Amino acid sequence: MSAGPAAVVTTRPAPSPLGMEPSIGFGDRLGLGTPGHVAALREAGGPIRGIFAQQSIREMTRTGRSAETIMAAAVDALAKLRFTDPWSADGDHLKTPADIRRTMAAGFVMFTLDPSEEVDQSADDYDASTLTEKFAAAREFAPWFDEYRGQSVRLDSGVIEFDEQTLTRAAVKYGRAIRRAISLAQCVEEEANRLDQPFEIELSIDETAHPTTPAEHYIIADQCRQAGVSLVSLAPRFIGDFEKGVDYKGDLAKLEASMRIHAEIARRLGPYKISLHSGSDKLSMYPVLARVTGGKFHVKTAGTSYLEALRVAAQHDPSLFREIIDFSRSRFDEDKASYHVSAVVNEIPAPDEVEDSVILERLYLDRWEDVAPGRGFTEPGRQILHCTFGSVITNAKLGPRLVSLLKAHPQEHCEILRQHFVRHLQPLNAG
Repeated sequence: MSAGPAAVVTTRPAPSPLGMEPSIGFGDRLGLGTPGHVAALREAGGPIRGIFAQQSIREMTRTGRSAETIMAAAVDALAKLRFTDPWSADGDHLKTPADIRRTMAAGFVMFTLDPSEEVDQSADDYDASTLTEKFAAAREFAPWFDEYRGQSVRLDSGVIEFDEQTLTRAAVKYGRAIRRAISLAQCVEEEANRLDQPFEIELSIDETAHPTTPAEHYIIADQCRQAGVSLVSLAPRFIGDFEKGVDYKGDLAKLEASMRIHAEIARRLGPYKISLHSGSDKLSMYPVLARVTGGKFHVKTAGTSYLEALRVAAQHDPSLFREIIDFSRSRFDEDKASYHVSAVVNEIPAPDEVEDSVILERLYLDRWEDVAPGRGFTEPGRQILHCTFGSVITNAKLGPRLVSLLKAHPQEHCEILRQHFVRHLQPLNAG
């Protein structure tokens, strides 16, 4: 890593497509975390590249930040650090052409397309008669149905059989979504050509209740390939639970077997990287991801950097931390609506029930000293703070106080992030 002390530089660092290099997205929601992210990359070493500007439209809406503001914060920080290694900027979970134009105009070069609004989230639960009825309406969106019917694909890790029921369910679940994904990808290419700007595309198919089957992955990626859409990465919905803010919940052996098939499909139809969404704090499964993909992975994080910023408050302004917790508890049930979490507010003590500041930090942020080697954080209190970031950041009282505190303690903020992300990067490098 080539980050040195702060200095005046004459060139502005610009993001670029990273291709098949392993990468991690930092999702800096406050715009103050890049020094800590760079410090972690420097210490961890290895081939992993940083995506320093990464925000979804949902995050921009909740924080009130613009694509231009997000990009400027990353570029300014990297310029001050004299950072010259390749890096990227990801417009995350883009659902419309307007989303694409908005992020591309700000200089983003990676575009994560999210066609989840066209996914039939109930398709896996339909009985035979309902599925047949739904298929009649979805058939026109699945012209590929006959192409795969009766076919099979032999992989080293198993055989994918495209039987009638598998294809019918895939058509109902993903027919419209595949068409939307291809349309969005074509929009990216057209806009990039108009602006003479480089780009790469990730496809997100992880926003579903049920895991992505090998057959579904194959059909989606193959249809993109046939349409001329070149993917740099694809994010399936893996088996197990990927809740926000805490470690992976599930059987690691079963995850590895499943992920191995997805990685082989990615090599066969790309190659493209396997992308892990809701990837922060999933330390226990990082070696699996790195190993089965052969280092061809992308890990997307966001909320964990915000939580580590709150750790600065916990350690340097305990009263502010308590106020943020109280406010977050009042907002959680509403703000959690679009997130996969299991925390229950009433099961976690309120700040006025906890006198000791260290215990309060442990309950709502967890502490590495209490975590077993090779594991991530598990305290459910993290999810209460994770989901309410937008409400806190845009609160007229709490938001400015938090930002002022972080600006008053830049070294402490940087050090907390460095330690946190080194723990993420080491198992990814080792895997």
